[in-house]
Parts: sequence; C-alpha cells; structure tokens
Amino acid sequence: MSVLVATFSMPLKLGFHFFPAVLTIFLLILSDDGIIISAHTEISIGSIVNVNTRAGKEIVVAMKVAANNFNNNSMHQILHLHFRNSFGNPLRAAYTAEELLKENVQAIVGMETWEQAALVADVSNRAQVPIVSFASGALKKPFAQLLWPFLIQMNTNINEQIRCIAAIVHSFNWHKVIPIYESDMYGGDSGLFAALTEALQSFGVDIEHHLVLPPFSSLSNENKLIREEVANLLNKQSRVFIVLQASVSMAIDLFREAKQMGLVAKDSIWIMTEGITSVLDSVDTSVISTMEGALGIKTYLPQDNGPSIQFRKQFRKLFRSEYPEEDNFDAGVNALRAHDSILFLTRAINKLSSSNNTSKALLEIILKGNFTGLTGDVHFNNGELAQASEFRIVNVVGKRYKELGFWSEKFGFSSSQVSKDSADKGFGGSMELLANLVYWPGDLQRTPKGWSMATKAKPMKFAVPGETSFEKFVKVKWSESSKEINYSGFCIDVFLEVLKLLEKSYSLPYEFIPYNGTYDDLVDLVADKTFDAVIGDVTILANRSKYVDFTQPFAESGLTMIVPVKPQAEKAWIFLKPFSNGMWGMTAAILLYTVLIVWLLERQSNPEFDGPWHYQLSTALWFTSSSLFFAQREQIYNNHARVAVSVWLFLVLALSSSYTATLSSMLTAPRLEPNVTDIGWLKKNNAVVGCDGSSFVKKYLENVLGFNPVNIKNIPSEYNYPGEFESGSITAAFLEVPYEKAFLNHHCQGYTVAGSSGRYGGDRFGGLGFVFQKGSPIAADASQAILTLL
Repeated sequence: MSVLVATFSMPLKLGFHFFPAVLTIFLLILSDDGIIISAHTEISIGSIVNVNTRAGKEIVVAMKVAANNFNNNSMHQILHLHFRNSFGNPLRAAYTAEELLKENVQAIVGMETWEQAALVADVSNRAQVPIVSFASGALKKPFAQLLWPFLIQMNTNINEQIRCIAAIVHSFNWHKVIPIYESDMYGGDSGLFAALTEALQSFGVDIEHHLVLPPFSSLSNENKLIREEVANLLNKQSRVFIVLQASVSMAIDLFREAKQMGLVAKDSIWIMTEGITSVLDSVDTSVISTMEGALGIKTYLPQDNGPSIQFRKQFRKLFRSEYPEEDNFDAGVNALRAHDSILFLTRAINKLSSSNNTSKALLEIILKGNFTGLTGDVHFNNGELAQASEFRIVNVVGKRYKELGFWSEKFGFSSSQVSKDSADKGFGGSMELLANLVYWPGDLQRTPKGWSMATKAKPMKFAVPGETSFEKFVKVKWSESSKEINYSGFCIDVFLEVLKLLEKSYSLPYEFIPYNGTYDDLVDLVADKTFDAVIGDVTILANRSKYVDFTQPFAESGLTMIVPVKPQAEKAWIFLKPFSNGMWGMTAAILLYTVLIVWLLERQSNPEFDGPWHYQLSTALWFTSSSLFFAQREQIYNNHARVAVSVWLFLVLALSSSYTATLSSMLTAPRLEPNVTDIGWLKKNNAVVGCDGSSFVKKYLENVLGFNPVNIKNIPSEYNYPGEFESGSITAAFLEVPYEKAFLNHHCQGYTVAGSSGRYGGDRFGGLGFVFQKGSPIAADASQAILTLL
C-alpha cells in the first residue's frame, strides 16, 4: 500500500496520460479489500424458455422487467440475462444448458416442463450449478432433491392441486373418474397418477380407466390417434375426466375430439389442472368454446400490494411492445414467479463472500434464504417452493371463464378469498356451496351424475331373475295375448314406485331382461357391466358389496328354519293335558295321604266318622275329594287334622288355578309345537333339509352352518315344500325371512318357525335390495327414493 500511495503522490506534471493510472490507484485505496478489478461486478444468469408458448413469453418479459429494475437501482453490479429458446424440446434444453454453462453463468432459470427440468438437472449435477425450474413435480419428498441436488423448483408441489381436485370430486359424490395425461419419460406423469390415486382413495373414489397419451411432438398423425383414444372413452361408464397433464396443443386436440364425440355434454365433467387453466387467457376463443363447462384451478396470488401493482404496469407495457399480436397483456403466476426467481438469485449472489463464492455456497444460501416477493413469502423445503397455496376455482363459460370461489387445504371451499384472520369462521369443506354458480357442460340445470346416463336410443339394461322360488316377489311370465313378457311381484312394484320418484329429477329409460341363473351369476354380470342393474329379490351380502353397489334394503333378511308342527291331541281327552302324567300321579298320592291322615285323626272323636272302618274311609275320601271344589260339609274336630287339611286346601288352590289357566290357554289358543328345534339334531341324524338352490342359502348351509352337501336338497318352487315335507324327503326347510312370512301366510296350520325368537342362531343379512354397478349414482338416488317410500 505504501507503494501505491507513493505513486499517487507524484507531481501532477507527469501529464494527462497518467490520469487513468492515478484513478485506478485511487479506487484501490477507497476499496475495503483492495481487489476491485473494475467499477462494476457482472451477474450472469442463463434462461431456457420456450418462447413460442404464452407461459414462455410471460417468463421472458417478467425476467426482463426484474433485470431492468435491478440494473437501474444498482450502482456497482450489472445483471446480464442470457436467453435461450428451448422450443419445447427437452433434448434441446439440455444441450442449451451445456452451452450456457460454458459461458460461466452462475445459475439457469426456466424449464416450464418436468421433462426439460429433469434433463437440465442432470447437466447441472455434473457442473454443480443451481437451476431454477418453473415445472411442478409430483415426486415425493425428498426424492427429487436426492436425484437432483442442484434443482430448485420455483413452483408448489402439484400434490396440492391433486388434493383440490379430489376434494371437488368428493364434494359432488362422484365415485369413478378417468384421468387423462400426456406422458413423459422422467417421472412426471407416473408421479401425477400415483398422487391422484392416493388422494382419491382417501375419499373412496375409484379410477375406472386412465388414458395415457404419447408426447404430442412425437406424433405424426396426432388427430387420428387422439380420435381413436377418445372414442374408447365412450365405452366407459364414468364421465368424470381429469386432465392432469397436457401440452397446449394436446389439450386443444383432446377437447376438440371429445366435443365432437359428445363427451363434453350433459352429465359429463371435465376438470383441469393449472398447467392447462393458466393458458386459457391466451388461447383462441374457438378453442375455449370446446371446453365449455369445464372446471379448472389456478393459483391465487394477491394483486393489491404496491410492488405487485408497479410490476404489472411495467409488465403490460413491455409485453405489449414485444408481443403486440397477443390479446391479453396481464401477467400470470408464471410471470410473478419468474420475477421473484431473479430477485432471490441476485440477493443470494450478493451474499456470497469473497472467500467462498462457489456454486455450492450459492445453493446453500438459496435453500436457507427467506424473502418476500410478488408471490408472497419465498422459501424452500427440500428444493421445493414451500408456500401454502390457495387456488381459485374457475369455470369455462362461453368463450371466456369465470371465477367461482377459492379452495385451500386448511379452510376448504369458500366463495371469497380467505384471510389470515378467518381461521375460526368455519368455511365449508364441500364445493356444494358453489354448485349453484357452476355452468355445467350442455347447460345442465342440475349437478351432473358423472356417469354414462341412459337415453331412449340406449336404455339401461335391468336384469330380472327369470326363475324364482317365490313368485310373490318376482314373477316373469310370457303373455300369449300381448306377445310380451310380463313382470310382476313385490320387488317389481317397489322398483316402479322408486322410478316415479327418480323421474321427478331426470328420465331413466330402461328395459327389463329376464335371466335364468343363480343370483350370484346375476351379481357377477352386473360387476362385469353386462347389465346395468338387477331388479329383484337379491340379498345384500358383504362379499357381493365388494363388486357392486346395493340400494338401501326394502325388506329385512335373515335365515329361518321351517319345520312341521307336532300333531294336536284329541279334543276328548284335552282336559288331561294341562298336567303331565307325573303331576297327576303326585296329586293322587297327596290326596290319598290326606285321606289317610284325616281318617286316623278323626275316627275316634268325630261322630261323623262312626260306623265300620270302610264307612269311615269312604267318609274321609269324600271329605278330602269334595275339598277340591270347596264343597265339603263334614266338620273337623282334631287340631292336627285341621293342619293337614289346611296344607291340602292350599295345594288345592294352587292346582286348580294352574289347571284352569292352562286348560283355558289350550282351548282358546292351541300352540304349534315344532317337531325339530335343534339344528344340531339335524346334522347328527343326517337329516335332509331343503332350500332355494339358486340363492346363496345353499352355500351358507354348507360353509357356515356345516351341513353335508349331500343332505341339502334344492327346492325350485314354494309350492313344492309341502309335498316334500309330507313325503318325508326333507325334515326342515331354510328360508329367508321374507319368504318365510310368505310361506307361513299360506301354510299357517301345519308349519312353524323353529329356533330362538323365530330366527335360527341369529343369522341375519343386509336385507333385499336392488343391484347396480360399482360407483353408479343411480344406486344412491334409488336408496333415497326407497327411504322416502318407507
């Protein structure tokens, strides 16, 4: 330093040519560390963006605004942005990244798609240079950071969007969905699908089918392939389509083909993620019209703070000058995040010390930093932007879209933006509070069923059991006069009443199709979508509910055992039936005992017992016997005899009361006593039992109650049971409760129900209900109608 000072203190007459050297020495003296090489320090940041897209144009303009503001406010630093166009090609993006790294950029910003971000992240791993991507990944934490430690995702994890979509589906009770996404080879699509599957499963929603479309850039005849794939959706029952991921070109073709095939119509639902919704402002109005009625989500960002208002003014001015062909000049979420990415990068670079200005140090500062930008608080967790997102729910109407409300994971759905002070206001967790604002596809005036609804040209196919044991419930008969099949019975009557209630909300064209087979076969045919439903006396069972949906039961169900009653005793001797033989014998013994006591104690002192011994015995017998009817006239003189007679009279009172009550019961309401009361006796004696072989009862007797299959006989009709009992072919019959009631109503004299409380062993089931395909909304509506009828 002494040398520099000496040089600076030389006489000024050395001349004007020495002025630059003097100025340099002066700047070195004023610097803190004496190492300034030039008056300005350069910050170099690369950018890889597809400028051919609306999102890319917004990102470029926003970064230019941020750079201009930085350079205008900085006295000693200059920010240089190196823009490169990726043209949407991941390989070109990776090649461009290598070229930028050769220019010694300190960071790279851009990469709107996950494919580009993954490839550029591989390049950055080798060069150890931080990259900031605007792509939204779906890989679970911390997998992305382990694979690409220098990747910084300037976007929230798409799992929040997925949870928002799942909440919408659950709110409207749609039970089946069809996800659609454009594939890539870097985990973006598989992560999205896995996240959606997990979110839907938490609400009990099934994925009926998922449509995977190849990358649009790889297609030679994209219209033909998309048309074929969309046509396959016509064969699916679900009409809830979730577009998870698609390029703008793919989304345009997808909706155009779906619109032409009638899939963007009544009772259809289309839900789009932010990647598609964010470009609605920039696509042609004719394209938006093909999406009419679709729902979408967009990240909500505040717009009323000072920096945001200033930025938007600058953005509109620059965007209009550079892209005058665009219709909309407003900044979207991509623009705001691009602006914030430049801010936190420049701030992090400024925090680098002269002794540790490596890329790893820069990455560490970025990941640990926290600052407030246009998008709110910006900080990162495992390389991802850690912001609690709030989404706007939008609805495409006509050639534009409207905002319906808001959703956040903490507060659920609301019609207005949720403030920090709203924690205790109890916003609804269901989107039903916004349902009246939604314009549904086809201008439907009610909430869509999300299901392939029937039409007159394509009515629903309702199977009816063609061969039933009890015709009172379902009867199928061919009419010779009308040349038609007539359907009748209790189950058919219930369904027709249910149909009247359903048709108040929507029409339900249908046709009955008789089917001769077991009830398990009918359930299987509904599960494999051969039939839309089964209208008949089908029992609700747990194993059947795994594959189909049942309505609420319209009749109770439980297993009962029917047996013949014991033969009734002859009326002439019915007066002997109140007491058993043993009781009669005991009564006679006590009578004789009392006669003997009275005779022994009264024959000496009672003048009425005078005479020969046989006369005395007859008098004692008459006295004791007449006391049964309280008609005795003889007097008792001996006190001991009086005690014996008092005991006898008390016994007489109890016996006469019991006899009178029992005899009255037998004469007025004779009981039907079953021959068999124990199922164990049936199995022990290998007794043959009967049941309806087409129902589940036969398997239940075998697998649960333990009957030998050889001892189970199939009885095809209710009219065959009496003959089987009379011939001794069966000892007992097992029927469900509705059939038991119908059978005993017709055969009330000779048969009865055996078992505890009229039900054997507590074998109860879910009741009789109608069968619908899994996820069918008709099942829920029919259940509500059944409850209304009950």
